[in-house]
Amino acid sequence: MKETLYLTEEWDKTFPKSDKTEHRKVTFHNRYGITLAADMYEPKGAEGKLTAIAVCGPFGAVKEQAAGLYAQTMAERGFLTIAFDPSFTGESGGEPRYVASPDINTEDFQAAVDFLSVQDNVDPEKIGIIGICGWGGMALNAAALDTRIKAAVASTMYDMTRVNAKGYFDSEDSEQTRYEKKKALNAQRTEDYRSGTNAPGGGVVDPLPEDAPFFVKDYYDYYKTKRGYHPRSLNSNNGWNVTGCMSFLNQPILQYSGEIRSAVLIIHGEEAHSCYFSKDAYADMVRGSSYAYNKELLLIPGAVHTDLYDRTDVIPFDRMEEFFRDATK
Repeated sequence: MKETLYLTEEWDKTFPKSDKTEHRKVTFHNRYGITLAADMYEPKGAEGKLTAIAVCGPFGAVKEQAAGLYAQTMAERGFLTIAFDPSFTGESGGEPRYVASPDINTEDFQAAVDFLSVQDNVDPEKIGIIGICGWGGMALNAAALDTRIKAAVASTMYDMTRVNAKGYFDSEDSEQTRYEKKKALNAQRTEDYRSGTNAPGGGVVDPLPEDAPFFVKDYYDYYKTKRGYHPRSLNSNNGWNVTGCMSFLNQPILQYSGEIRSAVLIIHGEEAHSCYFSKDAYADMVRGSSYAYNKELLLIPGAVHTDLYDRTDVIPFDRMEEFFRDATK
């Protein structure tokens, strides 16, 4: 049975509406029967079949935040784009709410490609994807699986399976530490089942402690202020369920990134705490690969993690446009 979604028609984005694009809400379904909600952006006056791009992220955000900004900006440059909410979040369907899955969330990107492939004004041979933050890793995973994706951009990327299993900078990479995490999560599962609810894990810390690490302050400045707050955003509010990302502990997503034949552009701020994810993902992707020739790592001097969420003077949209044009010739 198809899910009924209740979509907000008013402009409730964290960025201004462009007068160069047409905007409308659309829905599509994934292979698991979950209905996904998206904002479609079309360049005004465009004719013929267009190159299309699906955008998602950051992890714990909604399409009204960074993904929508990316999608609208790329539409201004002549692409047909959609920014979508992943399963179980935002305006998209799926129960229970506020959980993530390496499999289902990779499938969400593929479902977006399904949808774009059958649009009358899209060239099905010219489809790309953009993943931001944790969805950068999902985008690379989708590109390794879906041969219809001709180009993929990972911006300010997190490998969510790595950080869940090993901690930041792999500081918790031990069998015993993972065991303790699993033990705590499974105890929470029992409590959740007993109560019939799923305990929220909490979004970005608020109020912000004075001694908070810089990257926590960076997230607070985006998610908890007028700059990026959105009422449906997990990170702006109560976050994922405590057990919401449990499967990331033993399901690494970038196992076959070296077999991606399509073009890949990885973008990251040099000063971001997360930059090592992109550096390592790129190195693993090109090491010994026959397909290294169309892979690129672009580091932005002086930029931190959330600069690539919404700072249009920092996000390299010119390079991204060139990349998608070249990859879909």
